[in-house]
Amino acid sequence: MPITILDLILLGVMLVSGLLAMVRGFMREVLSIAAWGAAALVTLYSFSKLLPTAKTYFNNDTVASVVVVAGTFVGTLLIVSVITVKISDMILDSRIGALDRTLGFLFGLGRGLLIVVVAFLFFSWLVPDKQRPDWVTTAKSRVVLQGTGDWLMSLLPDDPENTILKKFKKNKPDDDQTDTESPAAGGDGYSKPARDSLKKLIEKPAAK
Repeated sequence: MPITILDLILLGVMLVSGLLAMVRGFMREVLSIAAWGAAALVTLYSFSKLLPTAKTYFNNDTVASVVVVAGTFVGTLLIVSVITVKISDMILDSRIGALDRTLGFLFGLGRGLLIVVVAFLFFSWLVPDKQRPDWVTTAKSRVVLQGTGDWLMSLLPDDPENTILKKFKKNKPDDDQTDTESPAAGGDGYSKPARDSLKKLIEKPAAK
C-alpha cells in the first residue's frame, strides 16, 4: 500500500510541530498549556462574582457575560504566560536545556498527531464514507487516526456543550430570585409609626 497524501500531511504536521516544540522547549510547551487551563478555571469560578459588577456598566446581560468571560480569560492568560515564559527560559539556559529540547521534540510529535486526529474527526463528520477520496480511505495512517479519534471521543461527556453551559448557569447569580425576594422582605406589614398614624386617623371621627 503506497503512501498517500493523508500520510504525508500527518508526517509534515508532526515534524513541524516537533521542531517548533524543540526550539521552545518541553517546559514552555507544558506551561503554556497550564496557562490556558488556569485561565479557563479562573474564568469559570470568578464568573458569578464579576457578572453583577459588569451588569452595572452594560444593560444587556449577554454583553456583560461576554465581557466578563473574555476579559477574565485573556487577562489571566497574559499574566500566567509572562510567568511561565520566565520559568521556561531559566530551564533552557540551565544544564538540562538539551534534555528539555529533546522532550519538547517528542511532545511536539504528539501534539502534531493530536492536531491531525481532530481535523480527521471533523472531516469524518462532514464527508460521508462513499464520498471520501482514495487518499483518505487507503492511507496507512487512517487506522491510527480513527482509533485515536475514537479514544478521544470516549473521554468526552455525552453532551459537552450542555455540560459547560450548565456549569456557567450554576455559577451565575440568580438576579430574578433576588428581585422577587426583595418585595417579600418588606411586605411583613406596616411599620410602627405608620400604624400609630392610622390609629389616630380612625380615632378622630369617634372623638367628634
